[in-house]
Amino acid sequence: MRARFLISEVGIGLRRNFTMTFAVIITVAISLSLLGIGLLSNAQVGAMKDYWYNKIEVSVYLCGPLSESPSCSAGVVTPDQRLSIQKDLQALPVVANVYYESQTEAFARFEERFKNSAIAQNVTADQLPESFRVKLTDPTQFPVVVSAFSGRPGVDVVQDQRAILEKFFRLLGVLRNAALLVGLASVLTAALLISNTLRIAAFNRRRETGVMKLVGATSMSIQLPFLLEGVISALVGWAIATGLLAGLKSVIDSKVAPLLTFTKFFGWGEVWVSSAYLLVTGLVVSIAASVFTLRRYLKV
Repeated sequence: MRARFLISEVGIGLRRNFTMTFAVIITVAISLSLLGIGLLSNAQVGAMKDYWYNKIEVSVYLCGPLSESPSCSAGVVTPDQRLSIQKDLQALPVVANVYYESQTEAFARFEERFKNSAIAQNVTADQLPESFRVKLTDPTQFPVVVSAFSGRPGVDVVQDQRAILEKFFRLLGVLRNAALLVGLASVLTAALLISNTLRIAAFNRRRETGVMKLVGATSMSIQLPFLLEGVISALVGWAIATGLLAGLKSVIDSKVAPLLTFTKFFGWGEVWVSSAYLLVTGLVVSIAASVFTLRRYLKV
């Protein structure tokens, strides 16, 4: 088949069904954008986990005057117990760094955190416990510290800051999965619309198709223009979707990131990787929908 004839047939098909083709392009663009947002949401959750898990610490709270744990039945932690706990912490292979926080330092941090709250007026430095703030080489090795120091004389409680973040990340995971499901459902909608558009195009050009059959045209030469119409619509929709994702990233970098400096956001690399996935998805869905429709409604 000559390229000029093929291009002419594709152009005719796109012009005849301009309204439907435009609807397909917009639907594909929106569908791939939603799927792309789901992919970027997944990248964002991963970026936040890497950022926060590398910063979180394990807090080993020592027995204070208000401690009620069985390990604190002997009273406030003694200097010998404190020194022994610190040495044992530093000796653990999973521990990268150990910082001792006194009651005075704990009170200063408490006042800074609750400076505008009435609760700060009812708390004194001697009511807050001493603690060791432990940085691990691998945050997932928290159970090693728990098993070694929970219930030890002088230790009130061992707290992993990661546990505080787990609920937040579970919520983010639910939102991410919801975004991916919405994106996939939208892609399915786009596939149905592509199929319906090609079916209408095949019906409108049934006379030309009949003439081509009579002159001995092959199945491929008859079906290829229809197939290319769906592919071109998918490519244009993908280009629009990529532009929207790039715009979203630009807004995050210029407007959101300067305000939320306490976390990390996905980079441009994730945008281009997501765009590549969207391109493959758009082409696969378009070709699959086209082949299924042409086999069913364009008998050759």
